[in-house]
Amino acid sequence: MDRLDEIAAFVAVADARSFTQGARKLDVSSAQVSKLVARLENRLKARLLNRTTRDVSLTDVGRAYLERARELLEEFETLETTVRDQSGPSGLLKISAPMSFGATQLTPALLEFAAVCNAVALDVVFSDRMVNLVEEGFDVAIRIGHLSDSSLVARKLAAVRMVTCASPDYLARVGAPGDLADLSGMEAILDTNMRDPTVWRFLRAGEPHDVRVRGRLRFAGADACVAAARAGFGIVRTPAFAAAEDLRSGRLVPVLCHYEPELIHIHAVYPHARHLAAKVRGFVDFLAERYAGGAGLAQGLGQQAPSPCALNP
Repeated sequence: MDRLDEIAAFVAVADARSFTQGARKLDVSSAQVSKLVARLENRLKARLLNRTTRDVSLTDVGRAYLERARELLEEFETLETTVRDQSGPSGLLKISAPMSFGATQLTPALLEFAAVCNAVALDVVFSDRMVNLVEEGFDVAIRIGHLSDSSLVARKLAAVRMVTCASPDYLARVGAPGDLADLSGMEAILDTNMRDPTVWRFLRAGEPHDVRVRGRLRFAGADACVAAARAGFGIVRTPAFAAAEDLRSGRLVPVLCHYEPELIHIHAVYPHARHLAAKVRGFVDFLAERYAGGAGLAQGLGQQAPSPCALNP
């Protein structure tokens, strides 16, 4: 076990390129990690890491050793997981999810899962930051829209509509857009979490129509964008679940309803593993069943829910 601790410390430091960050990942002190790595190098009689005051980098020997070390740790984790999972999902499950979706849509599902799987402890982080699952120790992340990291396994959970809307006061001042060309004269509120926030995509007869928009307000998150639209600062295009309550109450009004709603997909992503832990498999299966057909997203205007325009024509 001492040797495994040494190897785990080395891998954590090599991945983070920092003794401090590596120690944080392992939840031990920097001094302990430094001691373990030094002991490993002394035992191997080889320098695995180059150390400076600003950076940590791999030596050629360290780079070769890292590849085999990862395999060894993975095999050991697989062995333990295989035995542990015989009694069903258990252990700590660390989850990352976007702020708006997590607060309004995922929380009820998390509570249901916690009630069903009482041997699983949940550590959930709601953030619009794109976390690195491996380096930051997350088991699974919920992501909406375009997926760029092909090194992760992705499972589609559901699709949600995009809705374009603005406050009644704003539309009274500038007029409601009758067609896509009218958007060029309107203040767009831009969500920088989108792949390209200045390009809005609409569908008509199944054909995509991209429109470039502009605006002085940019936020990394749907909630802030919706709040700005509600306050009359402009027009917003956002996942329908983020604007659902405002659409129902009339604080926001949908526009351009003669275009088909674009759908964006929600995925659960997790690292590749030879043996997927039961806690991860159970959680992802639970979400896939809960959101099947968009039914679990009805309160947030999911794919099978009524159109946003039908709520507030």
